[in-house]
Amino acid sequence: MAVLVLIVLGVTLGWLASILARTEAPGQIFRQIGAGVVVSLVAGVLLNDGTMLGSLSFLALGAALAATCVTLVLYHAIFTRRRIKAEA
Repeated sequence: MAVLVLIVLGVTLGWLASILARTEAPGQIFRQIGAGVVVSLVAGVLLNDGTMLGSLSFLALGAALAATCVTLVLYHAIFTRRRIKAEA
């Protein structure tokens, strides 16, 4: 059940990041969703003592949420900087 919660969290945050950043290219949207899922799963597994069978601790859920948000913000900061340099 914990894996399902982390996957849904990653997909939701990746999708919301693409909406907030006004991303319109399908490839970029899928990359953001994929990055959200991967980071959410990794953070959740690391802070849930390596177990994904059973319940998910609040600490692991909070860490997955925070790590995913930070990663997506950094992704957009780097991507925007590259796009600005490419246009110049």
